Order: sequence, then C-alpha cells, then structure tokens
Amino acid sequence: MPDPSTYRPAPGSIPLEPGVYRFRDASGRVLYVGKAKSLRSRLNSYFADLTGLQPRTRKMVTTASGVEWTVVGTEVEALQLEYNWIKEFDPPFNVRYRDDKSYPVLAVTLNEEYPRLFVYRGPRKKGVRYFGPYSHAWAIRETLDLLLRVFPARTCSAGVLKRHQQLGRPCLLGYIGKCSAPCTGQVGAAEHRRIVEDFCDFLSGKTDRMVRELERHMNEASEALDFERAARLRDDIGALRRALEKQAVVLGDGTDADVVAFAADDLEVSLQVFHVRGGRVRGQRGWVIERVGEQDDSEMVEEFLTQFYGEQQALAHDLPEGARKSASPIPKTVLVPMLPPNTDGLERWLSELRGSAVRVRVPRRGDKKALAETVQRNAHESLAQHKLRRAGDLTARSAALQELQDTLGLDTAPLRIECIDISHVQGTDVVGSLVVFEDGLARKSDYRHYTIKEAAGEGRSNDVASIAEVTHRRFARYRRADETGAPADVAAFQALDPETGRPRRFAYPPNLFVVDGGLPQVNAASAALEELGITDIAVIGLAKRLEEVWLPGEEYPVIFPRTSEALFLLQRIRDEAHRFAITFHRSKRSRRMTESVLDTIPGLGQTRKTALVTHFGSVARLKAASLGEITQVPGIGDMTARAVHEALNRDSSPERSPGRASVE
Repeated sequence: MPDPSTYRPAPGSIPLEPGVYRFRDASGRVLYVGKAKSLRSRLNSYFADLTGLQPRTRKMVTTASGVEWTVVGTEVEALQLEYNWIKEFDPPFNVRYRDDKSYPVLAVTLNEEYPRLFVYRGPRKKGVRYFGPYSHAWAIRETLDLLLRVFPARTCSAGVLKRHQQLGRPCLLGYIGKCSAPCTGQVGAAEHRRIVEDFCDFLSGKTDRMVRELERHMNEASEALDFERAARLRDDIGALRRALEKQAVVLGDGTDADVVAFAADDLEVSLQVFHVRGGRVRGQRGWVIERVGEQDDSEMVEEFLTQFYGEQQALAHDLPEGARKSASPIPKTVLVPMLPPNTDGLERWLSELRGSAVRVRVPRRGDKKALAETVQRNAHESLAQHKLRRAGDLTARSAALQELQDTLGLDTAPLRIECIDISHVQGTDVVGSLVVFEDGLARKSDYRHYTIKEAAGEGRSNDVASIAEVTHRRFARYRRADETGAPADVAAFQALDPETGRPRRFAYPPNLFVVDGGLPQVNAASAALEELGITDIAVIGLAKRLEEVWLPGEEYPVIFPRTSEALFLLQRIRDEAHRFAITFHRSKRSRRMTESVLDTIPGLGQTRKTALVTHFGSVARLKAASLGEITQVPGIGDMTARAVHEALNRDSSPERSPGRASVE
C-alpha cells in the first residue's frame, strides 16, 4: 500500500487561496477532484492520521501517487472548474449524479425530422428532450393517450415510419386521429414539429395558455355554426383537463421549483428531487449513493446541485435552438434542506447557466415547507426500501455470512448473531438492549431489554461497565452446569422447553456477539465471558464513526470494504440494537417523569395514576387536557381531577413562569 507521506507537498508550499485540486495515481489517471476555500487547510487534512479518515478517503489517498492544484479567483470559478474536471476526467472516487435508469421518462426526439414521442429508460442522449421521470410506465402511456387527441404527434418507431412511407397509407393511430400521419404527407415536417412543440410547451407548464386558446377556437367554431369542429375542440379541452387532474397542485402560487431532500446513514445517502412546474409536480428523481469523504450535509447539497444541473444544462444545449429556452432544466427556485457553504456563488453560477436569476432557499413555512417534508419522507422511504431489498436478498445474506466467517476466522458461518447497545442521557435512566438476527434476518421474539443496575448507581455514564453487566446477565445461565457436570454451554444446548420439546429462546449461544463500540467495550464483553467460563463465542465491536470492526485485545481494527455485504449486515444489526435501546430508554424516562409529577398529588394512588396515563397516553397530553376531559377518566372524581389539573399546570401559570415578575 503506497504511503501518502511520499508525495505530500512540502510544508508551506500549498497556497492559502481557494482552488481546485486533483489526486492522481502512478499512471496519471485522475482519482479525485475537489475544491476548497483554503487549499492548504483542505489538503493537509488528507495527510493526517490514516485511521482518522473515512475508509473510501483512506483508499483514495493510499492509491494516489501525487496531488496537484489550481488557484482560482472566485467561488464561481471554483464551481465551474470542479464541474468541468469531474466531467472531463470522470474520477472513480467522485460521486456522479447521473440519471436514475430505473425510472421511465417520456422522450421527445427533437433531433429527428419528424419528432417522436415514446416511453424511455436509460441514459440521456443528445437532441432528445425528456419529461419525468414517472413512477410507472403505464402512467406515461395513460397521459400520452389523453394528449394525443389534442397533439397528434408521431409515436411509432423509425422502422414503422419508413414502412408506412413506402405503403403510402397511415397506421391505425392515423385513422383514428391520434397521429397527424406525417408518413403519408397529411402534414409537413414544419406543421408536425409545431404540434410537437405545443405538446412540449403543455408538459412544461404552459397549460393555461393552451386551454384558453382551444376555448377561443371552440367559441369561434360555434359562432360560425361549425358545431362538429366545436364538439371536437370541446373534447380536446376535456382531455387536457383530465390530464391536468392527474397532477395535483402542490404550490398554489404556480411556482417553478425543484425540491431537494436527503436521507443518510453512515454508509449510504438517499437523494430525492421533485420537479414542480406551474405549481404541479411534473416529475421525480431518486438516487441511493455511497457516502464519500468527510463532507457535511451542506457541502453535499452544493456538490449535488453543481453536478446535477451542470449535467442537465449540458444536455439542454444539444437541443435545437428553438427548444433550448423552454427546455432549461434549472428552475427559478431550488428548495434545499440546508444552505450550501457558498450560496451566493452557487446562485450566480446557476443563474449564468439558466440565463436568468436562480434562488437557492430553505423553505420555512407554508406549502413549500410541507412539500419539502413530503420529499424528505420519500428520501427516507427510498433508503429504507433500498436496505430492505438488500436485506431480503438471500444471495446477499449468504454472501455476508460467508464473508464474516472468512474475515473474522470463524469456524462456521454466524447463523445466529446477537448485538447489545447502551442508551442513557448523561448517566440517567441507563438501559441496555439485545437484538437477535438469525440467518441475516431479525428475530424480534428474542429481543431483550435490560435496566442497568451497577452503572446507573454510579450516577454517571459508564458504557464499559454497562456493556459488561449486560453481557454477564445475558450469559449468566452458562455458568450453571447440569447434574452430570457438563459445561455450561453444553447444558444450555440441552435446555428444552418441556411443553413444546423445542430449545428455549436463549437455550443456545450466538455464533457471533456484537458490541456497539470500540476496543474498550469489546474487551469488557470478552472479560465478562471469560469470567463466566465461556470461550467459544466470537466477540467483536463495531465503532460507529468509521465503521471499524474491533476484536478483543487487538491493536488495530479490521476494515471491511464500504461495499461489503458483511459490513452492511453488521450495520443493520447495530442500528437495530440502537433503535431498540433508544425506544426503551424513552419509555423508561417518560414513566419516571410521569411518576415524579403525579406522585406529588395527594390522594392519587397507583391505580388512578395508571388510569390517567393509559387514558391520555402521556403526561404532556394529560397536562393539555381540560378539567372536563380529566373527569371523564373512570375512577377520577371532580376533586381529584381539579387537584391533578392544578398540579400539572401550576408551573406554567403566568405568576410562576421564568423571567416574569410575580404579581402581588
């Protein structure tokens, strides 16, 4: 493995100015392109301790053999240069936000003599305009079928077009009025292109103008007593309105905007974009990418907007000149979850690409905030579905278990994996959780909660002692031997439920015991097992920040590749243990707070306290309840309800509120 110190620039030689840098390998290939406000500060971070770098970053700096940079004058120049270099060199360690090929789009081939409308999946091509993507191909065909009666454009392939040109008669769509039949000369190339351009304008959001124009033509035909044409135009207007009804209005002011949202964990990032034109959602795009580098969320926003809109605008430039202006993929407003570090520079760059002002904003209230929350939920759902698809893949689970066996040197594949986690707030309400996965899938019936006794008594956070306590309590039964003197683990294997004849849920040990933490936590769990005389259970720890796997007593961790199915499985198990612990901790803290508040009310026993909390669900809801609502709880009389209401609302009265002078 190459040593980054061999090509590290001399101290003081890296400029302090903003610029763009490139890492290259020994053959000169560009591995990574980045920009920085201060080149010296950013590049020095790559040559720090390797163990402190993200795994993908660590692999990049150990693969590279040199680094070079270019100083620029403004942030806009840095954005443009970074985008150009990423596009030119296609570095393997840069994330490329290419179009998602899994979503269908409506394509319009403006680069042909007779443009064609059709459903398409795949990478974007020059001279083709795209609308969407849509969630389902049938949604495109349904919309297209409604609009073809108003915009009878060609939908057939090049082969079908050529055959009917030779036959001299149109296809079925031409006979029923859903194609203007340019193949037989019923319309010329110019007239057919005008029909296609009107179709594109309608899908671009110029719907009101189209409907008003058709209504004007309908009225003119009616006044001229051409009732047949008027009826046809009436049906066309109805088709347009039915197509519009399928796209609900989400922004009442008719705004053109893109709404961007992210959902991320330690390994992957889900991105979602809703394209809103004329106040209606015209399309949606989504990506799930691997998390790269040391970027925070705001830097990720800037990187995404730069690459995405730069790529889309480059494709728009390849369209015919008449379609470029209306086909600009950059809207007037881009709504993001947080502002990028250089918002002003990014807005100037996007405005130059669009040819008019572009604003990047964070929605704070109203319809825009509600839509942003919807996009955020879609991003979280997309990430969850992505993980479920991987988790549900039998081949992937088998590969993960096999990789764990090979990498950790286990005798067999870890078919049963248990993981523990600790949750607390500054040492209070310390709890532990234990989750169980069998064959790579959660076995929720075997989950367990633990209320920590020793660490909680110390009045401070002590994760190591808590880990040792949970481990000791989980495996305490293994210390007992059966009557024949068999070892504890053998006795546990023989422990059967006398009623069902099956092994009890915890009658056998896991093949792999996972601890949420680093080396101190792993050593504590291993010591607890040794104290119990159990030596045949593999113990590892998963450190959250860098996703390192620690083994007891080892000086250095085991590093799994970021794309490893084994690491993905370990992360899922660790995250599930963390979720289970957090849920129990919150419920325990809520019960404690409930008891501490209600215990001060005279005449309120345990039965009535339980009835109140069960009826309202929480102390917060009980506090917000009126006196009449409290009296409706079975067993609660008027005097008791009044005492509860006064006790819960005493601290929120104006006379007792902090920062207010008492009124005598």
